[in-house]
Amino acid sequence: MAQDNSSQVTEFILLGLSDRRELQLLFFTLFLLAYTMVLLGNLLIIVTVRTDPKLSSPMYFLLCNLSFIDICCTSVTAPRALVALLSGHKAIAFEDCMAQLFFLHFVGSSEMFLLTVMAFDRYTAICRPLHYTAIMARRACWALVAACWAGGFIHSFVQTVLMLQLPFCGPNTIHSYFCDVPLIIRLACTDTTLTEWLMASNSGLISLGCFLVLVASYALILAKVRARVSQGNWKALSTCASHVMAITLFFMPCIFTYLRPAGTLPPSKYVCAIYTILSPMMNPLIYTLRSSDVKESMWRLWKRCRTF
Repeated sequence: MAQDNSSQVTEFILLGLSDRRELQLLFFTLFLLAYTMVLLGNLLIIVTVRTDPKLSSPMYFLLCNLSFIDICCTSVTAPRALVALLSGHKAIAFEDCMAQLFFLHFVGSSEMFLLTVMAFDRYTAICRPLHYTAIMARRACWALVAACWAGGFIHSFVQTVLMLQLPFCGPNTIHSYFCDVPLIIRLACTDTTLTEWLMASNSGLISLGCFLVLVASYALILAKVRARVSQGNWKALSTCASHVMAITLFFMPCIFTYLRPAGTLPPSKYVCAIYTILSPMMNPLIYTLRSSDVKESMWRLWKRCRTF
């Protein structure tokens, strides 16, 4: 909806992943399967952890919270994308677009902070085992999770406020299936150089900073395990390997997307699909396949369900 410079854009057009109808049906099928897997896989982890007393350790408490965040993260973008792919309705109101942007960054940055806390949990368990119970007490775990959500809210609030200060009066087509900062800021009717750098510093440095902390944490864990080889340590290393797979799948696309001004290169909508769809879908597989405790608890849950 192109308008003159004195008018305000009231809606955006999400062009989606393709204009070809046959590809839209293919993407609809893939997105529906992926979203279903995200919901079922992460809900299964939540129910398993909440119903099995043997999974009461801080690691599984944090894993349960990660599953909840993954459900929220995918639910911000996937339902509207599915409706658009099926119906062909691509318009989204300006207010809805800003709301989607806010919640996407809210849960996305909260997940970054939570993955960092999970790395701290593994570092404490392996490198300071005698103090682990005291450091990662249940009250401390709740405080850390609350801090992750609070940090995500503050980050998203700043991003959204910066976006709302910009005037939008001209082109309103977004070359993606959801609203995001690098995509929308390119449509502003003003010089956005300073805002772009502020947003790149906000989102990009959070992504890069958390990733570097995670890499340092797991490097220390690896050094500790290699120094004291035992069956217990190798089991801990196996757990950490699953965490490394998860954070790489989530952080690398985020760093590629956000650690640069929006005006340099347009972000790839297919790269964005990695951290909005693929990563939340893979997390249940990564964590459950690498954890015998979770698989055994799921099997016990399945046997209990069959008795009813």
